[in-house]
Amino acid sequence: QVQLVESGGGLVQAGGSLRLSCVASGRSLVGYVMGWFRQAPGKEREFVAAIDWSGSVRDYTDSVKGRFTITRDNAKNSVYLQVNNLKPEDTAVYYCAADNRLRDYKAAHEYNYWGQGTQVTVSS
Repeated sequence: QVQLVESGGGLVQAGGSLRLSCVASGRSLVGYVMGWFRQAPGKEREFVAAIDWSGSVRDYTDSVKGRFTITRDNAKNSVYLQVNNLKPEDTAVYYCAADNRLRDYKAAHEYNYWGQGTQVTVSS
């Protein structure tokens, strides 16, 4: 099994930045896709970004392209989401997720392993 722990959320002003971290433990993550999702009150869980374990393939939802960057550090079993130029509409609980067998990495229900979430709040 895989355990995931997110950190790095907080309260920031519009235009600010945060670095979200997700540390995995439990087993080797070779071959695992790591994803970031977010969920705002009253909204469905939304795909944000994903990265394959090699780092050669990365993808983002259109609303965050150019502002968010997903990276990984295999030596630390960690994945990061650098979130820049934050907007109030980015306010949500951010979750990291992992799986090694996915049909669609943008679909939350495909992932078996999830962290507890970290709150990002952006004030206007």
